[in-house]
Amino acid sequence: MEVRRRIPRPPSASSTGSPSPAAPPSLQASDALPLPIRHTNLIFSLLFIASIFFLLRRWREKVRQSIPLHLVDLSELLSIVAVVASLIYLLSFFGIAFVQSIVSSHEDEVDDFLPVPSRLPVADSKMAPAPAPVGDPDEAVLAGREDEDIIAAVVAGNTPSHSLESKLGDCRRAASIRREALRRITGRGLEGLPLEGFDYGSILGQCCEMPVGYVQLPVGIAGPLMLDGREYYVPMATTEGCLVASTNRGCKAIAESGGAASVVLRDGMTRAPAVRFPTAVRAAELKFFLEDPGNFDMLAVVFNRSSRFAKLQGVQCALAGRNLYMRFSCSTGDAMGMNMVSKGVQNVLDYLQNDFPDMDVVSISGNFCSDKKPTAVNWIEGRGKSVVCEAVIKEEVVKKVLKTTVAALVELNTIKNLAGSAVAGALGGFNAHASNLVSAVFIATGQDPAQNVESSHCITMMEAVNDGKDLHVSVTMPSIEVGTVGGGTQLASQSACLDLLGVKGSCLESPGANARLLATIVAGTVLAGELSLMSALAAGHLVRSHMKYNRSSKDFSKVASSCQ
Repeated sequence: MEVRRRIPRPPSASSTGSPSPAAPPSLQASDALPLPIRHTNLIFSLLFIASIFFLLRRWREKVRQSIPLHLVDLSELLSIVAVVASLIYLLSFFGIAFVQSIVSSHEDEVDDFLPVPSRLPVADSKMAPAPAPVGDPDEAVLAGREDEDIIAAVVAGNTPSHSLESKLGDCRRAASIRREALRRITGRGLEGLPLEGFDYGSILGQCCEMPVGYVQLPVGIAGPLMLDGREYYVPMATTEGCLVASTNRGCKAIAESGGAASVVLRDGMTRAPAVRFPTAVRAAELKFFLEDPGNFDMLAVVFNRSSRFAKLQGVQCALAGRNLYMRFSCSTGDAMGMNMVSKGVQNVLDYLQNDFPDMDVVSISGNFCSDKKPTAVNWIEGRGKSVVCEAVIKEEVVKKVLKTTVAALVELNTIKNLAGSAVAGALGGFNAHASNLVSAVFIATGQDPAQNVESSHCITMMEAVNDGKDLHVSVTMPSIEVGTVGGGTQLASQSACLDLLGVKGSCLESPGANARLLATIVAGTVLAGELSLMSALAAGHLVRSHMKYNRSSKDFSKVASSCQ
Protein backbone atom coordinates (compact mmCIF):
# COMPACT_ATOMS: atom_id res chain seq x y z
CA MET A 1 0.00 0.00 0.00
CA GLU A 2 1.47 3.34 -1.01
CA VAL A 3 1.95 6.09 1.54
CA ARG A 4 3.67 9.46 1.48
CA ARG A 5 5.62 11.40 4.02
CA ARG A 6 4.52 14.87 4.96
CA ILE A 7 6.69 17.95 4.73
CA PRO A 8 8.26 18.72 8.13
CA ARG A 9 6.91 21.71 10.02
CA PRO A 10 9.32 24.24 11.51
CA PRO A 11 9.78 23.63 15.25
CA SER A 12 7.90 25.98 17.50
CA ALA A 13 9.32 27.78 20.50
CA SER A 14 7.55 25.40 22.83
CA SER A 15 9.04 22.34 21.16
CA THR A 16 12.62 23.61 21.09
CA GLY A 17 12.58 25.17 24.49
CA SER A 18 13.95 28.51 23.29
CA PRO A 19 12.19 31.45 21.67
CA SER A 20 12.66 31.81 17.95
CA PRO A 21 13.23 35.18 16.33
CA ALA A 22 10.15 36.69 14.78
CA ALA A 23 10.17 36.44 11.02
CA PRO A 24 9.33 39.59 9.04
CA PRO A 25 5.76 39.51 7.78
CA SER A 26 5.51 38.51 4.12
CA LEU A 27 3.24 40.33 1.70
CA GLN A 28 0.22 38.40 0.51
CA ALA A 29 -2.34 39.04 -2.19
CA SER A 30 -5.06 39.33 0.46
CA ASP A 31 -3.33 42.40 1.96
CA ALA A 32 -4.70 44.48 -0.90
CA LEU A 33 -8.33 43.69 0.04
CA PRO A 34 -10.38 46.28 1.96
CA LEU A 35 -11.82 43.58 4.25
CA PRO A 36 -10.23 40.66 6.10
CA ILE A 37 -9.77 37.64 3.84
CA ARG A 38 -12.37 35.51 5.68
CA HIS A 39 -15.03 38.21 5.24
CA THR A 40 -14.19 38.65 1.57
CA ASN A 41 -14.37 34.90 1.00
CA LEU A 42 -17.80 34.79 2.64
CA ILE A 43 -19.15 37.67 0.53
CA PHE A 44 -18.02 36.17 -2.76
CA SER A 45 -19.24 32.71 -1.76
CA LEU A 46 -22.72 34.05 -1.00
CA LEU A 47 -22.67 36.11 -4.22
CA PHE A 48 -21.79 33.01 -6.23
CA ILE A 49 -24.51 30.86 -4.65
CA ALA A 50 -27.18 33.56 -4.92
CA SER A 51 -26.38 34.30 -8.58
CA ILE A 52 -26.46 30.63 -9.54
CA PHE A 53 -29.76 30.13 -7.70
CA PHE A 54 -31.29 33.17 -9.43
CA LEU A 55 -30.17 32.08 -12.90
CA LEU A 56 -31.47 28.54 -12.42
CA ARG A 57 -34.89 29.82 -11.38
CA ARG A 58 -35.09 32.23 -14.33
CA TRP A 59 -33.98 29.57 -16.84
CA ARG A 60 -36.53 27.11 -15.49
CA GLU A 61 -39.28 29.71 -16.01
CA LYS A 62 -38.06 30.35 -19.56
CA VAL A 63 -38.10 26.65 -20.36
CA ARG A 64 -41.66 26.35 -19.08
CA GLN A 65 -42.74 29.39 -21.13
CA SER A 66 -40.76 28.34 -24.24
CA ILE A 67 -38.64 31.51 -24.13
CA PRO A 68 -35.16 31.19 -25.77
CA LEU A 69 -32.42 31.04 -23.13
CA HIS A 70 -30.09 33.34 -25.05
CA LEU A 71 -32.49 36.27 -24.59
CA VAL A 72 -31.34 37.80 -21.30
CA ASP A 73 -32.47 40.90 -19.46
CA LEU A 74 -30.36 43.23 -17.33
CA SER A 75 -30.82 41.25 -14.10
CA GLU A 76 -29.71 38.03 -15.78
CA LEU A 77 -26.71 39.76 -17.35
CA LEU A 78 -25.64 41.12 -13.96
CA SER A 79 -26.06 37.69 -12.41
CA ILE A 80 -23.86 36.11 -15.08
CA VAL A 81 -21.17 38.74 -14.48
CA ALA A 82 -21.43 38.11 -10.72
CA VAL A 83 -21.01 34.35 -11.21
CA VAL A 84 -17.91 34.79 -13.37
CA ALA A 85 -16.34 37.38 -11.06
CA SER A 86 -16.99 35.41 -7.86
CA LEU A 87 -15.77 32.18 -9.48
CA ILE A 88 -12.50 33.83 -10.51
CA TYR A 89 -12.02 35.19 -7.01
CA LEU A 90 -12.83 31.91 -5.26
CA LEU A 91 -10.42 29.95 -7.44
CA SER A 92 -7.67 32.50 -6.88
CA PHE A 93 -7.99 33.19 -3.17
CA PHE A 94 -10.04 30.41 -1.61
CA GLY A 95 -9.68 27.29 -3.73
CA ILE A 96 -5.91 26.92 -3.52
CA ALA A 97 -5.82 27.26 0.25
CA PHE A 98 -8.72 24.82 0.59
CA VAL A 99 -7.00 22.17 -1.55
CA GLN A 100 -3.74 22.63 0.34
CA SER A 101 -5.52 22.13 3.65
CA ILE A 102 -7.01 18.84 2.41
CA VAL A 103 -3.64 17.57 1.18
CA SER A 104 -2.00 18.54 4.44
CA SER A 105 -4.62 16.81 6.58
CA HIS A 106 -4.42 13.65 4.44
CA GLU A 107 -0.65 13.48 4.80
CA ASP A 108 -1.02 13.93 8.56
CA GLU A 109 -3.20 10.81 8.66
CA VAL A 110 -0.95 8.52 6.62
CA ASP A 111 2.16 9.79 8.37
CA ASP A 112 1.37 7.66 11.43
CA PHE A 113 2.20 4.51 9.44
CA LEU A 114 5.71 5.62 8.55
CA PRO A 115 8.97 5.15 10.46
CA VAL A 116 10.35 8.37 8.97
CA PRO A 117 8.51 11.47 10.20
CA SER A 118 9.42 13.86 7.42
CA ARG A 119 10.22 14.16 3.78
CA LEU A 120 12.63 16.63 2.27
CA PRO A 121 13.34 17.64 -1.29
CA VAL A 122 15.44 14.81 -2.71
CA ALA A 123 18.77 15.56 -4.31
CA ASP A 124 19.76 13.49 -7.32
CA SER A 125 22.50 10.99 -6.58
CA LYS A 126 24.82 12.80 -8.99
CA MET A 127 24.08 16.29 -7.73
CA ALA A 128 25.34 18.13 -4.71
CA PRO A 129 23.56 17.37 -1.42
CA ALA A 130 20.45 19.42 -0.83
CA PRO A 131 20.75 21.95 2.00
CA ALA A 132 19.08 21.09 5.28
CA PRO A 133 15.80 22.89 6.04
CA VAL A 134 16.09 26.32 7.54
CA GLY A 135 15.33 26.37 11.24
CA ASP A 136 16.53 22.83 12.05
CA PRO A 137 20.05 23.14 13.47
CA ASP A 138 20.37 19.38 14.14
CA GLU A 139 19.86 18.54 10.49
CA ALA A 140 22.18 21.30 9.34
CA VAL A 141 24.91 20.06 11.69
CA LEU A 142 24.49 16.43 10.61
CA ALA A 143 24.62 17.30 6.90
CA GLY A 144 27.90 19.14 7.44
CA ARG A 145 29.63 16.29 9.28
CA GLU A 146 32.00 13.78 7.72
CA ASP A 147 30.60 10.43 6.64
CA GLU A 148 32.78 8.59 9.17
CA ASP A 149 31.31 10.59 12.06
CA ILE A 150 27.75 9.90 10.89
CA ILE A 151 28.47 6.18 10.47
CA ALA A 152 29.84 6.03 14.02
CA ALA A 153 26.70 7.79 15.30
CA VAL A 154 24.44 5.31 13.51
CA VAL A 155 26.39 2.32 14.82
CA ALA A 156 26.26 3.74 18.36
CA GLY A 157 22.51 4.31 18.06
CA ASN A 158 22.78 8.07 18.50
CA THR A 159 21.45 8.78 14.99
CA PRO A 160 18.46 6.72 13.77
CA SER A 161 19.20 5.00 10.48
CA HIS A 162 15.74 5.76 9.11
CA SER A 163 16.27 9.51 9.47
CA LEU A 164 19.36 9.79 7.28
CA GLU A 165 17.52 10.83 4.10
CA SER A 166 15.61 13.62 5.82
CA LYS A 167 18.60 14.90 7.79
CA LEU A 168 21.16 14.71 5.00
CA GLY A 169 18.95 15.73 2.10
CA ASP A 170 20.94 13.34 -0.13
CA CYS A 171 19.41 9.90 -0.71
CA ARG A 172 22.50 8.40 -2.34
CA ARG A 173 24.73 9.46 0.55
CA ALA A 174 22.20 8.21 3.08
CA ALA A 175 22.13 4.76 1.46
CA SER A 176 25.94 4.59 1.42
CA ILE A 177 26.23 5.56 5.09
CA ARG A 178 23.51 3.13 6.13
CA ARG A 179 25.17 0.36 4.16
CA GLU A 180 28.54 0.86 5.84
CA ALA A 181 26.92 1.08 9.28
CA LEU A 182 25.11 -2.21 8.59
CA ARG A 183 28.40 -3.85 7.59
CA ARG A 184 30.03 -2.79 10.85
CA ILE A 185 27.07 -3.84 13.00
CA THR A 186 26.62 -7.28 11.43
CA GLY A 187 30.19 -8.02 10.42
CA ARG A 188 28.87 -9.14 7.03
CA GLY A 189 29.96 -7.61 3.75
CA LEU A 190 27.59 -6.59 0.97
CA GLU A 191 30.07 -6.69 -1.90
CA GLY A 192 27.66 -8.46 -4.26
CA LEU A 193 24.85 -5.96 -3.66
CA PRO A 194 25.19 -2.98 -6.04
CA LEU A 195 24.96 0.57 -4.70
CA GLU A 196 25.83 2.74 -7.68
CA GLY A 197 23.62 3.23 -10.71
CA PHE A 198 20.27 3.67 -8.97
CA ASP A 199 18.16 6.77 -8.32
CA TYR A 200 17.40 6.46 -4.61
CA GLY A 201 15.41 9.67 -4.67
CA SER A 202 12.79 8.01 -6.88
CA ILE A 203 11.82 5.51 -4.17
CA LEU A 204 11.73 7.89 -1.20
CA GLY A 205 8.36 7.87 0.48
CA GLN A 206 6.67 5.45 -1.90
CA CYS A 207 8.60 2.28 -2.74
CA CYS A 208 11.20 1.29 -0.14
CA GLU A 209 12.51 2.56 3.18
CA MET A 210 16.10 2.46 4.49
CA PRO A 211 17.72 1.24 1.22
CA VAL A 212 21.29 -0.10 1.18
CA GLY A 213 21.43 -1.07 -2.51
CA TYR A 214 19.35 -2.80 -5.12
CA VAL A 215 18.95 -6.35 -6.41
CA GLN A 216 19.67 -7.11 -10.04
CA LEU A 217 17.25 -9.34 -11.93
CA PRO A 218 17.67 -10.43 -15.54
CA VAL A 219 14.82 -9.49 -17.85
CA GLY A 220 14.09 -11.71 -20.84
CA ILE A 221 11.74 -11.09 -23.74
CA ALA A 222 9.09 -13.56 -24.92
CA GLY A 223 7.25 -12.99 -28.14
CA PRO A 224 5.85 -11.81 -30.27
CA LEU A 225 2.64 -12.62 -28.44
CA MET A 226 -0.15 -12.26 -30.99
CA LEU A 227 -3.13 -11.04 -28.96
CA ASP A 228 -6.30 -9.41 -30.24
CA GLY A 229 -4.69 -8.65 -33.59
CA ARG A 230 -1.57 -6.96 -32.14
CA GLU A 231 1.94 -8.17 -31.38
CA TYR A 232 3.52 -7.71 -27.96
CA TYR A 233 7.05 -8.45 -26.84
CA VAL A 234 6.60 -9.37 -23.18
CA PRO A 235 9.33 -8.52 -20.62
CA MET A 236 9.81 -11.18 -17.95
CA ALA A 237 12.02 -10.71 -14.87
CA THR A 238 13.03 -14.13 -13.57
CA THR A 239 15.93 -16.26 -12.36
CA GLU A 240 14.35 -19.55 -13.46
CA GLY A 241 15.92 -21.13 -16.50
CA CYS A 242 13.59 -22.36 -19.27
CA LEU A 243 10.76 -20.03 -18.27
CA VAL A 244 11.31 -17.36 -20.94
CA ALA A 245 12.27 -19.93 -23.56
CA SER A 246 9.20 -22.02 -22.82
CA THR A 247 6.90 -18.99 -22.93
CA ASN A 248 8.50 -17.95 -26.18
CA ARG A 249 7.64 -21.35 -27.68
CA GLY A 250 4.03 -20.94 -26.55
CA CYS A 251 3.92 -17.51 -28.18
CA LYS A 252 5.19 -19.04 -31.42
CA ALA A 253 2.50 -21.72 -31.37
CA ILE A 254 -0.20 -19.10 -30.77
CA ALA A 255 1.10 -16.80 -33.53
CA GLU A 256 1.33 -19.60 -36.12
CA SER A 257 -2.29 -20.52 -35.32
CA GLY A 258 -3.69 -17.05 -35.93
CA GLY A 259 -3.28 -15.47 -32.49
CA ALA A 260 -5.22 -15.36 -29.24
CA ALA A 261 -8.28 -13.37 -28.20
CA SER A 262 -9.10 -11.90 -24.80
CA VAL A 263 -11.96 -10.20 -22.99
CA VAL A 264 -12.10 -8.30 -19.69
CA LEU A 265 -15.17 -9.45 -17.77
CA ARG A 266 -14.91 -7.21 -14.72
CA ASP A 267 -12.73 -4.34 -13.53
CA GLY A 268 -12.97 -3.36 -9.87
CA MET A 269 -10.64 -3.16 -6.89
CA THR A 270 -12.03 -4.08 -3.47
CA ARG A 271 -11.54 -3.16 0.16
CA ALA A 272 -13.53 -4.66 3.03
CA PRO A 273 -13.44 -2.99 6.44
CA ALA A 274 -14.45 -4.88 9.56
CA VAL A 275 -16.79 -3.16 12.04
CA ARG A 276 -18.34 -4.32 15.27
CA PHE A 277 -21.66 -3.52 16.94
CA PRO A 278 -23.03 -4.15 20.43
CA THR A 279 -25.42 -6.76 19.00
CA ALA A 280 -25.77 -8.89 15.88
CA VAL A 281 -29.20 -7.34 15.27
CA ARG A 282 -27.66 -3.91 15.11
CA ALA A 283 -24.95 -5.16 12.71
CA ALA A 284 -27.66 -6.63 10.47
CA GLU A 285 -29.39 -3.23 10.31
CA LEU A 286 -26.30 -1.72 8.70
CA LYS A 287 -26.03 -4.71 6.37
CA PHE A 288 -29.60 -4.17 5.13
CA PHE A 289 -28.95 -0.43 4.81
CA LEU A 290 -25.83 -0.92 2.66
CA GLU A 291 -27.44 -3.53 0.41
CA ASP A 292 -30.62 -1.48 -0.14
CA PRO A 293 -30.52 -0.28 -3.81
CA GLY A 294 -32.20 2.94 -2.75
CA ASN A 295 -29.15 3.94 -0.73
CA PHE A 296 -26.52 3.19 -3.38
CA ASP A 297 -26.52 6.60 -5.08
CA MET A 298 -25.94 8.36 -1.79
CA LEU A 299 -23.11 5.97 -0.86
CA ALA A 300 -21.55 6.43 -4.29
CA VAL A 301 -21.47 10.21 -3.90
CA VAL A 302 -19.68 9.90 -0.56
CA PHE A 303 -17.30 7.21 -1.79
CA ASN A 304 -16.38 8.90 -5.08
CA ARG A 305 -15.05 12.00 -3.32
CA SER A 306 -11.75 10.17 -2.83
CA SER A 307 -10.69 10.52 -6.48
CA ARG A 308 -11.98 11.62 -9.87
CA PHE A 309 -11.25 8.08 -11.10
CA ALA A 310 -12.94 6.25 -8.21
CA LYS A 311 -16.43 5.02 -9.09
CA LEU A 312 -18.24 2.82 -6.57
CA GLN A 313 -19.64 -0.32 -8.21
CA GLY A 314 -21.23 -2.17 -5.32
CA VAL A 315 -21.13 -3.26 -1.68
CA GLN A 316 -21.28 -6.89 -0.56
CA CYS A 317 -21.72 -7.64 3.15
CA ALA A 318 -21.02 -10.66 5.31
CA LEU A 319 -21.99 -11.10 8.96
CA ALA A 320 -20.17 -13.07 11.64
CA GLY A 321 -22.01 -12.61 14.93
CA ARG A 322 -21.91 -8.92 15.74
CA ASN A 323 -19.02 -8.33 13.32
CA LEU A 324 -19.87 -6.94 9.88
CA TYR A 325 -17.58 -7.14 6.84
CA MET A 326 -18.38 -4.72 4.01
CA ARG A 327 -16.70 -5.47 0.64
CA PHE A 328 -16.63 -2.27 -1.43
CA SER A 329 -15.77 -2.55 -5.13
CA CYS A 330 -14.85 0.38 -7.35
CA SER A 331 -13.17 1.24 -10.64
CA THR A 332 -9.75 2.86 -10.25
CA GLY A 333 -8.67 4.07 -13.70
CA ASP A 334 -5.14 3.04 -14.66
CA ALA A 335 -3.99 2.71 -11.05
CA MET A 336 -3.98 -0.63 -9.27
CA GLY A 337 -6.17 1.26 -6.84
CA MET A 338 -5.56 0.05 -3.28
CA ASN A 339 -5.03 3.58 -1.94
CA MET A 340 -7.95 4.93 -3.95
CA VAL A 341 -10.49 2.39 -2.70
CA SER A 342 -9.19 2.66 0.86
CA LYS A 343 -9.76 6.43 0.89
CA GLY A 344 -13.25 5.97 -0.52
CA VAL A 345 -14.07 3.39 2.15
CA GLN A 346 -12.83 5.76 4.84
CA ASN A 347 -15.19 8.45 3.50
CA VAL A 348 -18.14 6.06 3.77
CA LEU A 349 -17.19 4.93 7.27
CA ASP A 350 -17.01 8.55 8.45
CA TYR A 351 -20.43 9.16 6.91
CA LEU A 352 -22.01 6.05 8.42
CA GLN A 353 -20.71 6.95 11.86
CA ASN A 354 -23.32 9.74 12.02
CA ASP A 355 -26.27 7.34 11.66
CA PHE A 356 -24.59 4.41 13.42
CA PRO A 357 -22.68 5.99 16.30
CA ASP A 358 -22.38 2.61 18.03
CA MET A 359 -20.33 1.26 15.11
CA ASP A 360 -16.79 0.39 16.16
CA VAL A 361 -14.37 0.33 13.20
CA VAL A 362 -12.01 -2.55 13.99
CA SER A 363 -9.91 -2.32 10.81
CA ILE A 364 -10.02 -0.65 7.41
CA SER A 365 -9.20 -4.12 6.05
CA GLY A 366 -11.00 -7.14 7.45
CA ASN A 367 -9.60 -9.76 5.00
CA PHE A 368 -12.90 -10.04 3.14
CA CYS A 369 -11.26 -7.91 0.40
CA SER A 370 -9.16 -10.14 0.01
CA ASP A 371 -5.63 -8.83 -0.61
CA LYS A 372 -2.53 -11.03 -1.08
CA LYS A 373 -4.27 -14.21 0.04
CA PRO A 374 -5.84 -17.07 -1.95
CA THR A 375 -9.56 -16.84 -1.19
CA ALA A 376 -12.81 -18.13 -2.61
CA VAL A 377 -14.32 -14.64 -2.72
CA ASN A 378 -11.66 -13.51 -5.23
CA TRP A 379 -12.05 -16.73 -7.19
CA ILE A 380 -15.83 -16.32 -7.44
CA GLU A 381 -16.46 -12.55 -7.33
CA GLY A 382 -13.19 -11.35 -8.87
CA ARG A 383 -10.83 -8.58 -7.81
CA GLY A 384 -8.95 -6.20 -10.06
CA LYS A 385 -9.37 -7.34 -13.66
CA SER A 386 -11.22 -10.57 -14.51
CA VAL A 387 -9.89 -11.79 -17.86
CA VAL A 388 -10.48 -14.74 -20.19
CA CYS A 389 -7.94 -15.47 -22.94
CA GLU A 390 -8.30 -18.19 -25.57
CA ALA A 391 -6.72 -19.56 -28.73
CA VAL A 392 -7.24 -22.42 -31.19
CA ILE A 393 -3.95 -24.18 -31.90
CA LYS A 394 -3.83 -25.98 -35.21
CA GLU A 395 -3.03 -29.70 -35.29
CA GLU A 396 0.12 -29.25 -37.36
CA VAL A 397 1.40 -26.57 -34.96
CA VAL A 398 0.81 -28.87 -31.98
CA LYS A 399 2.90 -31.55 -33.66
CA LYS A 400 5.59 -29.32 -35.19
CA VAL A 401 6.13 -26.63 -32.54
CA LEU A 402 4.86 -28.25 -29.34
CA LYS A 403 6.08 -31.77 -30.18
CA THR A 404 2.96 -33.54 -28.90
CA THR A 405 -0.64 -34.33 -29.89
CA VAL A 406 -4.01 -32.74 -29.23
CA ALA A 407 -5.37 -35.87 -27.53
CA ALA A 408 -2.37 -36.07 -25.18
CA LEU A 409 -2.76 -32.43 -24.13
CA VAL A 410 -6.50 -32.75 -23.47
CA GLU A 411 -6.01 -35.89 -21.39
CA LEU A 412 -3.12 -34.40 -19.41
CA ASN A 413 -5.03 -31.20 -18.65
CA THR A 414 -7.99 -33.21 -17.31
CA ILE A 415 -5.88 -35.49 -15.14
CA LYS A 416 -3.38 -32.87 -13.93
CA ASN A 417 -4.93 -29.40 -13.90
CA LEU A 418 -8.53 -30.39 -13.14
CA ALA A 419 -8.62 -33.70 -11.28
CA GLY A 420 -5.17 -33.42 -9.71
CA SER A 421 -5.86 -29.92 -8.39
CA ALA A 422 -9.20 -31.08 -7.01
CA VAL A 423 -7.52 -33.95 -5.17
CA ALA A 424 -5.07 -31.44 -3.71
CA GLY A 425 -7.92 -29.20 -2.58
CA ALA A 426 -6.62 -26.33 -4.71
CA LEU A 427 -8.21 -22.88 -4.40
CA GLY A 428 -7.90 -21.12 -7.73
CA GLY A 429 -4.95 -23.30 -8.72
CA PHE A 430 -6.39 -25.34 -11.59
CA ASN A 431 -3.41 -24.67 -13.82
CA ALA A 432 0.15 -25.80 -14.49
CA HIS A 433 2.22 -22.76 -13.45
CA ALA A 434 0.28 -19.52 -13.91
CA SER A 435 2.10 -17.87 -10.99
CA ASN A 436 5.41 -18.32 -12.82
CA LEU A 437 4.29 -16.08 -15.65
CA VAL A 438 2.39 -13.61 -13.48
CA SER A 439 5.36 -13.10 -11.15
CA ALA A 440 7.81 -12.56 -14.00
CA VAL A 441 5.66 -9.94 -15.72
CA PHE A 442 4.71 -8.30 -12.40
CA ILE A 443 8.32 -7.79 -11.33
CA ALA A 444 9.37 -6.50 -14.76
CA THR A 445 6.53 -3.94 -14.93
CA GLY A 446 6.61 -2.66 -11.35
CA GLN A 447 3.51 -4.39 -9.97
CA ASP A 448 3.19 -5.51 -6.34
CA PRO A 449 4.82 -8.98 -6.38
CA ALA A 450 2.82 -10.08 -3.32
CA GLN A 451 -0.40 -9.69 -5.30
CA ASN A 452 0.78 -12.57 -7.44
CA VAL A 453 -1.07 -14.71 -4.88
CA GLU A 454 -4.58 -13.82 -6.01
CA SER A 455 -3.57 -12.64 -9.49
CA SER A 456 -2.44 -16.21 -10.27
CA HIS A 457 -5.92 -17.63 -9.69
CA CYS A 458 -6.42 -19.43 -12.98
CA ILE A 459 -8.25 -22.37 -14.52
CA THR A 460 -6.75 -23.78 -17.71
CA MET A 461 -9.12 -25.54 -20.10
CA MET A 462 -8.19 -27.65 -23.13
CA GLU A 463 -10.59 -29.26 -25.60
CA ALA A 464 -10.34 -30.91 -29.00
CA VAL A 465 -12.26 -28.99 -31.66
CA ASN A 466 -12.81 -29.15 -35.42
CA ASP A 467 -13.50 -32.90 -35.39
CA GLY A 468 -10.76 -33.50 -32.86
CA LYS A 469 -7.98 -32.12 -35.04
CA ASP A 470 -7.28 -28.77 -33.37
CA LEU A 471 -6.83 -27.69 -29.74
CA HIS A 472 -8.94 -25.04 -28.03
CA VAL A 473 -7.02 -23.73 -25.00
CA SER A 474 -8.12 -21.01 -22.59
CA VAL A 475 -7.17 -19.45 -19.28
CA THR A 476 -9.74 -17.80 -17.00
CA MET A 477 -8.19 -15.45 -14.46
CA PRO A 478 -10.70 -13.66 -12.18
CA SER A 479 -8.40 -11.41 -10.15
CA ILE A 480 -5.47 -9.88 -12.03
CA GLU A 481 -4.40 -6.83 -10.01
CA VAL A 482 -2.30 -4.47 -12.12
CA GLY A 483 -1.79 -0.77 -12.72
CA THR A 484 0.25 1.41 -15.07
CA VAL A 485 0.61 4.41 -12.74
CA GLY A 486 1.79 4.68 -9.14
CA GLY A 487 4.00 2.48 -7.00
CA GLY A 488 6.90 0.78 -8.73
CA THR A 489 5.61 1.53 -12.23
CA GLN A 490 7.29 4.96 -12.17
CA LEU A 491 10.81 3.57 -11.62
CA ALA A 492 13.06 3.84 -14.66
CA SER A 493 13.50 0.12 -15.43
CA GLN A 494 9.89 -0.83 -14.81
CA SER A 495 8.66 2.19 -16.74
CA ALA A 496 10.76 1.09 -19.71
CA CYS A 497 9.13 -2.35 -19.66
CA LEU A 498 5.66 -0.79 -19.58
CA ASP A 499 6.64 1.43 -22.48
CA LEU A 500 7.77 -1.63 -24.44
CA LEU A 501 4.24 -3.01 -24.09
CA GLY A 502 2.67 0.34 -25.00
CA VAL A 503 0.86 0.74 -21.68
CA LYS A 504 3.07 3.23 -19.84
CA GLY A 505 1.26 5.79 -17.69
CA SER A 506 -2.40 6.72 -17.80
CA CYS A 507 -4.61 6.61 -20.88
CA LEU A 508 -6.00 10.12 -21.30
CA GLU A 509 -8.65 9.19 -23.88
CA SER A 510 -10.08 6.30 -21.86
CA PRO A 511 -8.93 6.14 -18.21
CA GLY A 512 -8.28 2.55 -17.22
CA ALA A 513 -7.62 1.29 -20.76
CA ASN A 514 -3.86 0.85 -20.21
CA ALA A 515 -4.33 -1.17 -17.03
CA ARG A 516 -6.95 -3.37 -18.67
CA LEU A 517 -4.66 -3.94 -21.65
CA LEU A 518 -1.81 -4.91 -19.32
CA ALA A 519 -4.12 -7.42 -17.62
CA THR A 520 -4.96 -9.04 -20.97
CA ILE A 521 -1.24 -9.23 -21.81
CA VAL A 522 -0.62 -10.99 -18.50
CA ALA A 523 -3.39 -13.48 -19.32
CA GLY A 524 -2.02 -13.98 -22.83
CA THR A 525 1.43 -14.66 -21.42
CA VAL A 526 -0.05 -17.19 -19.00
CA LEU A 527 -1.82 -18.84 -21.93
CA ALA A 528 1.48 -19.20 -23.79
CA GLY A 529 3.28 -20.51 -20.71
CA GLU A 530 0.57 -23.03 -19.90
CA LEU A 531 0.50 -24.30 -23.48
CA SER A 532 4.26 -24.83 -23.62
CA LEU A 533 4.73 -26.43 -20.19
CA MET A 534 1.81 -28.80 -20.67
CA SER A 535 3.28 -29.82 -24.02
CA ALA A 536 6.66 -30.48 -22.41
CA LEU A 537 4.99 -32.65 -19.78
CA ALA A 538 2.92 -34.53 -22.35
CA ALA A 539 6.01 -35.21 -24.47
CA GLY A 540 8.21 -36.06 -21.48
CA HIS A 541 10.64 -33.23 -22.24
CA LEU A 542 10.45 -31.33 -18.94
CA VAL A 543 13.44 -32.87 -17.16
CA ARG A 544 15.61 -32.85 -20.26
CA SER A 545 14.97 -29.16 -20.97
CA HIS A 546 15.67 -28.16 -17.37
CA MET A 547 18.90 -30.11 -17.36
CA LYS A 548 19.90 -28.15 -20.46
CA TYR A 549 18.78 -24.63 -19.52
CA ASN A 550 18.41 -24.55 -15.73
CA ARG A 551 21.74 -25.84 -14.45
CA SER A 552 24.91 -23.87 -13.81
CA SER A 553 28.48 -25.04 -14.37
CA LYS A 554 29.80 -22.67 -11.68
CA ASP A 555 31.76 -24.19 -8.79
CA PHE A 556 29.60 -23.24 -5.80
CA SER A 557 32.07 -24.64 -3.28
CA LYS A 558 34.13 -21.48 -3.72
CA VAL A 559 31.26 -19.16 -2.82
CA ALA A 560 29.73 -21.12 0.07
CA SER A 561 29.39 -19.23 3.35
CA SER A 562 30.63 -20.60 6.62
CA CYS A 563 28.11 -22.26 8.94
CA GLN A 564 27.58 -20.87 12.40
